[in-house]
Amino acid sequence: MGTVSVRYIVNDVDAAIGFYTQHLGFQVDMHPAPGFAMLSRGDLRLLLNTPGGGGGAGQSMPDGRRPEPGGWNRIQIEVEDLATLVESLRQQGAHFRNEIVIGNGGKQILVDDPSGNAIELFEPPH
Repeated sequence: MGTVSVRYIVNDVDAAIGFYTQHLGFQVDMHPAPGFAMLSRGDLRLLLNTPGGGGGAGQSMPDGRRPEPGGWNRIQIEVEDLATLVESLRQQGAHFRNEIVIGNGGKQILVDDPSGNAIELFEPPH
């Protein structure tokens, strides 16, 4: 399988870039304007757009609705040591939607990026 692209609407592209690169291992591939950036982590391409920030993804719909961050759809990032990452993110002021959940498939938790988009951090069983 090739690269998979996911688009998140964010309030502040620069804040999102900092969060994803400093805490979750993404790299910046492109940041041509304040309202858009393209990041990557392995085969995942993350497209970040601000509402009304230019380009098609930030434009209002014909009925007037504007794209906005948040919701429950999310990307899942596999990590080696969930507890250590969660503690580090907490120290940096990250907002979590829940506590670590342990199930048959592993451990997981939901953290919000600076705009409130959910990210599932997942540690498979060892």
